[in-house]
Amino acid sequence: MNPLLRVFKIELPSWRRFTWGDAVVLLGLAVLLYLGIRLGLGAPAIIKGPEIDLAPRVLPYYAGLSLGRMMWAYLLSITFSMVFGYLAAQTRTAEKVLIPLLDVLQSVPILSFLPVALLSLSAILPTAWAVELSSIFLIVTCQAWNIAFAWYQSLTTIPRNLKQASTIFHFNPWLRFKVLELPFAAIGLIWNSMASWGNGWFFLMAAEIFSVGDRNFRLPGLGAYLQEAANRGNLESIAWGLGALILIIVTLDQLVWRPLLAWSERFTMSLVESDNPPTSWFYNALRNSRLLNALLLVLRPPLAKLDEWLTQRLPISGIKFQARGRYSWVWYLVATAAALALFYGSILAGGMLWNLRLEQWGGIALGVLTTLLRVMAALLITLGWTIPAGVAIGSNPRLAAWLQPVVQIAASVPATALFPVLLLLVIGLPGGLNLAAILLMLLGTQWYLLFNIIAGASAIPRELRYTADLLKLSRWERWRSLFLPAIFPYAITGAIAASGGAWNASVVAEYAQFGGQTYQTLGVGSLIAQATGAGDFPLLLAATLSLILAVVTINRFFWQRLYRLSEERYRLE
Repeated sequence: MNPLLRVFKIELPSWRRFTWGDAVVLLGLAVLLYLGIRLGLGAPAIIKGPEIDLAPRVLPYYAGLSLGRMMWAYLLSITFSMVFGYLAAQTRTAEKVLIPLLDVLQSVPILSFLPVALLSLSAILPTAWAVELSSIFLIVTCQAWNIAFAWYQSLTTIPRNLKQASTIFHFNPWLRFKVLELPFAAIGLIWNSMASWGNGWFFLMAAEIFSVGDRNFRLPGLGAYLQEAANRGNLESIAWGLGALILIIVTLDQLVWRPLLAWSERFTMSLVESDNPPTSWFYNALRNSRLLNALLLVLRPPLAKLDEWLTQRLPISGIKFQARGRYSWVWYLVATAAALALFYGSILAGGMLWNLRLEQWGGIALGVLTTLLRVMAALLITLGWTIPAGVAIGSNPRLAAWLQPVVQIAASVPATALFPVLLLLVIGLPGGLNLAAILLMLLGTQWYLLFNIIAGASAIPRELRYTADLLKLSRWERWRSLFLPAIFPYAITGAIAASGGAWNASVVAEYAQFGGQTYQTLGVGSLIAQATGAGDFPLLLAATLSLILAVVTINRFFWQRLYRLSEERYRLE
């Protein structure tokens, strides 16, 4: 290990080896996709999307629709995550099932489910309802895993002395949740909610502009507004749409996220006050608001009664999730029924895949390989500029004070919102859609890496830098001995998220309808879109499963080894 780095230690996520639980989850995904595709057989062959008005006066309405979808998705995500994480943390039986499920699902490219969700819901619901529910489902599946894992991790890392204190004071489940668990997890939940919310913009924009062949699934919203403006070459409307999106992002940051961060500072477990605690002008204004204080006085009595009712009604012993005695046969019956359903579904899915010709399987393999090359190119280009930029920002407080707010705003703008603009700019250049696809992957990946590298550079202790100065290390020796080893674990963390973003982008980047024409390039994302438009359901199932399997396999056998390398050789301690 590098001697300069034997100072402190960082904790990296634990990676498990590929187990039978992972195989069951992947098989379950295959059956779920098969059921969705079978439902999709009844979807309308022609779906007309809504007309999009480019007048600036409709932007508040479109912005409200997009924001409403995000809010509903976040509420569902936080509700699901709290239940999911609590069950996994409190019950060992549930933990053995839920954690492998979470581990695999957070590696799955969510956009690969979008065509299946749209087709299946369109077959059983009115088209408008189907597309709305699909967009919310898509956002939930990209937000929930991150929040659920943060909540589960917080519950399982509560210090033992705090748990013992809650037992000594006879806390029931409500008191333990209110006084111990939620306050301990508050900071992590807020930060992960911010990340999930920003990630949700990417998928919302993709859902609002998705259209294949005669099936137009687009939704009225900011994403569809930007796409329509780019289709018409209306630069003024593009500027209005981007301005509205950036305004929403900045407003939410100032009125929601920064106040929550400033409020969460009270839950910091530290005996020393932070030198630079988070601040918020809006939070200070709310604290000093007489109107808000008067409203709180009105709400306090009913909330106190609810708190008292929960405290008295819930038993001190807590909720027991473990199956006991006479209930054990129910568990075995449910497990047996689930196994039989999984087996039967896998046979049906296998029968659909059996209909594919050998050359179609070859096309899928070639498509996965081509998309993989684009993902690798996007990652290499991103690493080329984020490493020097991230180290410069993270190691220079003055530079960080100027650049970090700019970078945060730029990172909040979803890449899918810019994709119609990118197509407008590069469609006539050599490479056309190939260039646009790589650029979209770059926009969807670079911020994950940049922020992780900034965090890694910021975490380097000052004494290490002073030591490097005393040793009079050259610039290259300083990079080789200090900066690169220190940021390596953070860069791997960012690269995992970045590669997932790039794989997701392929579904909307490799097949695009623009200006009344269809542009497509070789790749597995293009195959998924083509199969959706043509109603080739065996090809859709095979391409989607191949994409999922490729990403999960790469995560297990490539990124896991890099994690182990960073733990054994480059961690700071």
